Amino acid sequence: MDATSRDYQISPSSWNRFEECPRKYWLSRQRLPGKASMPASMGTAIHNSVEDLCNLELSDREGDEVGWLQSTARDVLEGNWESERKEFMDTPRHPRWKSEMFPKAFEGLVGALSIMFEKAALPKSELTEVTIRSWRQVQAIILATEDTLESDCGRLQGRLDLLVIDKESGGKEGWIVADLKTGKPPRTELSEKVTRQLLFYRDLMKQRNPEHPPIIAEGWYSSNKTVYSADGPSILEEAIEAWKTMELSEIPFHATPSQAACSFCEWKAWCPKWWIARNEGQLGGGGVFRDEVVRLVRLDRDSGAALFERTTPIGDEGELNGSDYRFGAILKGQALEQIKLLEQAELDAHLFLGSVRVDGKIVHMGDWSEVIPWAPILRSTPD
Repeated sequence: MDATSRDYQISPSSWNRFEECPRKYWLSRQRLPGKASMPASMGTAIHNSVEDLCNLELSDREGDEVGWLQSTARDVLEGNWESERKEFMDTPRHPRWKSEMFPKAFEGLVGALSIMFEKAALPKSELTEVTIRSWRQVQAIILATEDTLESDCGRLQGRLDLLVIDKESGGKEGWIVADLKTGKPPRTELSEKVTRQLLFYRDLMKQRNPEHPPIIAEGWYSSNKTVYSADGPSILEEAIEAWKTMELSEIPFHATPSQAACSFCEWKAWCPKWWIARNEGQLGGGGVFRDEVVRLVRLDRDSGAALFERTTPIGDEGELNGSDYRFGAILKGQALEQIKLLEQAELDAHLFLGSVRVDGKIVHMGDWSEVIPWAPILRSTPD
């Protein structure tokens, strides 16, 4: 392996991000302040809890013991939930932590465990009825959890959730490369992005184990307890070609604004191309929740009533001009505290407003919103 092979690596998520929008990928690598989300934190808590339960030490427990798994699973999830809460609150950009989502997280964990029972060829049963012996049977089919996979050349890297013995591989024991999904399941079949991710893991596992048995790739969706398979030819060659085009440069990569790429992009406040595309009508500006680039006209710090002026872009580098379009807003909670801090710092700057809720002619902002300076990046940040 040559000395430059490990200079940078790509993963399925970074590859997908690059294909969505090269500028989006470039910005994601600029050490910008992170943004937390409840779905991501909940997913991590479920993933970590599955791993912990797979690795439970049960050698000193009676095989017939029942009534232990439900309470153990809840205790394990509570510990991971609290760890995620702390990390969430330490992330520079975060909304309100929603403690009320814990029951949904527990449902997701139960869904994941149900799939594991099915893969171990065990009958469906309530967690309260699961014996120690049954859980040992589940543990027996788990070959690896949270395993880091890397290509021989060092350019490709991924994080595998589970490697599981396939008991239904046509007479010869095989392997399942499984990725646990805690989000919304597909309506019919896996998306192209998820399929690519699963095949990426499958192919790295094959490369790492030349004498491998039959390997299949599956996405396990905990919310509906359903397994979706991914199949297709190897994608490692394609991944290496992508790697060659993704090496970071000082100058930002070109942007390809689209509804799909921009809707949930967390780096809009640093991307002038997004606001230009929005201003030119390439992106839909409607919907209940919107993002804006504005100038603060006035703020009543006591009531949270504010008046904003929407800006218009000048050129391609993020410079802004005023406009005749103004709108009122009511700010509460975190959004109000953020704008107070910016006003107190006397920053005569334009602002990015994230996730404002439009209700008639009035905009509402709260713990789900964010207020940060508009600060387009035109060169790589120094190391």
